Amino acid sequence: MQISLEELANKVSGECRGDGRQVVSNALPLHDASEGHLTLLESVKHIPRFIASKAVAAIVPLQDIDTIFEQTGKPVIGVHDLHAAFIDAIRSLRTISTPKQQGIDPRAIVDPSATIGMDVYVGPNATIGRGCEIASGCRIHAGVHIMEQCRIDEDCEIFPGSVLYPGTILGQRVVLHACAVLGAYGFGYRLRNGQHERTAQLGWVEIENDVEIGANTTVDRGTYGPTRIGEGTKLDNQIQIGHNAHIGRHNLLCAHVGIAGSASTGDYVVLAGQVGVRDHIHVGDRVSAAAQSGILKSLDADAKVMGAPALPFREATQIWIATQRLPEMIKEFRKLAASVAAIQATMPESKLPHSKAA
Repeated sequence: MQISLEELANKVSGECRGDGRQVVSNALPLHDASEGHLTLLESVKHIPRFIASKAVAAIVPLQDIDTIFEQTGKPVIGVHDLHAAFIDAIRSLRTISTPKQQGIDPRAIVDPSATIGMDVYVGPNATIGRGCEIASGCRIHAGVHIMEQCRIDEDCEIFPGSVLYPGTILGQRVVLHACAVLGAYGFGYRLRNGQHERTAQLGWVEIENDVEIGANTTVDRGTYGPTRIGEGTKLDNQIQIGHNAHIGRHNLLCAHVGIAGSASTGDYVVLAGQVGVRDHIHVGDRVSAAAQSGILKSLDADAKVMGAPALPFREATQIWIATQRLPEMIKEFRKLAASVAAIQATMPESKLPHSKAA
């Protein structure tokens, strides 16, 4: 699809500089844009890259529109909300007509006791178990397995291959990406008569409204009560949430985060990739942890940590900088030790320091 910059500026509520008759055929980031493409310029510091690129035009911050146009000579559209405008531009240029899937595919298996709401889609080879409740507007894609007594509220979407163990509860507008597993047994054992015996698995998983859970992420069921993911929280791909964990509202947990059993987080917590949280501790509101941090004790609200074990960000940064100087410091130490040894070799033994004589 092609559209003129003048027309596109009207669609995204922006101001156009340069030839508004210029036609664009696609919208892509700066490093991917080619001939006939619109791109995104977030800052004036990227002007040289925009000049060097094959992109014919860009969406830019409104306050920088004149500077960027004058320095590049390429048409630009200035907007207040850069990314919202770029999303609208992409949608205008990549209109794809996809018919909405509806109804229950004849290859799906739905238990007669299950309750299915209005406008629900159930894809091929999906299974819905005994006593399940699926509210209106939900989309259950191919190969999803929803076991008995699960409750799914309105407008949820569950992508292929995901599994909901018995008793799992989803709030409204929850998204589960491919192969997510909710409600598997928690990793809890006790040693009895020389053997590892599984502890009770009598709880369930409860996901609150507007949660998104990434592909291949697993959330274990509670021992006696729920493992809970709070409203608005977003889980990336390949995350492990242990049994009885309580994750707060609006958390962002990035890839490979692991949270051990009975740990909890407050609201608006951000854990970067490969962060580990030990069991039975609490991570306070608005805590942020850098990638690969190992959180071994409870953290107060607003803490910023990094490292393993996790330390306050400033302290951990100072330690990291010091470790980068270790090879140089070792060389200096060896030179100093050699100098001291040479001096001591020229001194009578009676005048050597007491520690040396000892």
